[in-house]
Amino acid sequence: MKKLGFIGGGNMAEALARGLLQRKVFAPSDLIASDVDPGRRRKLTRQLKIKTTDSNLEVLREARAILLAVKPQTIDEVLAELAAAMNPRAPSTDGAKRAPGIKPADRLFISIAAGITLGRLTAALGKRVIRVMPNAPAMVGQGMAALVGAPGAGKADQAFALRIFRAVGDAVALSEEGLLDAVTALSGSGPAYVYLFVKALAEAAVSEGLPLELAVRMALKTIRGAEENMRQSDLSPAELIRIVASPGGTTEAALRKFAETGFSDIVAHAIHAAAERSRELGRV
Repeated sequence: MKKLGFIGGGNMAEALARGLLQRKVFAPSDLIASDVDPGRRRKLTRQLKIKTTDSNLEVLREARAILLAVKPQTIDEVLAELAAAMNPRAPSTDGAKRAPGIKPADRLFISIAAGITLGRLTAALGKRVIRVMPNAPAMVGQGMAALVGAPGAGKADQAFALRIFRAVGDAVALSEEGLLDAVTALSGSGPAYVYLFVKALAEAAVSEGLPLELAVRMALKTIRGAEENMRQSDLSPAELIRIVASPGGTTEAALRKFAETGFSDIVAHAIHAAAERSRELGRV
């Protein structure tokens, strides 16, 4: 039996599978993935050497843990298909749409579908469910994910899910599902904020005379260097700022303009707007 199956073989599923294989968490023979797109299936088979199929139920039958990597707009169809397959009393005109002998408790389900609550997931799949909020940098091995489990997902299940997402970056377990709205606003949407800041830095530097390509290069390296400095330092962000901002110097002049234009308030409003939108989507 496979150790992990993916329903949905898109970019995030590919990144997770690749990370798991590169870190030798699993072997290719441990994985299976389903996707409606033959091109995606061929790519996963060719590049990762894993088994692929066009049947979600084949993944359900063959894997102990199922990672749902489909878009939110198609999740309900997938949930209905899986629920019917695990319910022998559900009406069906097609015997092939059954997974005989499989009960919801036999499988661990892990969902990365944005905005799909544990309530919706457990209603279809039973209580052994984990909901995860990853982010786009997972596709380059630098992701940040947070997860929360339903009551039926034990410590071993959470440890298994953490292993998956730590193969492409870092991952943490939360005690409350409501915290995922803040996670979505911070790390889920956060890469776009960084791209926006780099864009603004580069465009400002161009207005001061630097070529665009050089300005982007310098902005990216500055952010990477500052991030590494923060990671290695025991100092708080405020203390690190004070080290760079000499009294009467250029950094102090720039920081004063940030303060005058309400930079911290802008960031706070943006995070709040993203979190609120996440809450709205969860109520749909």
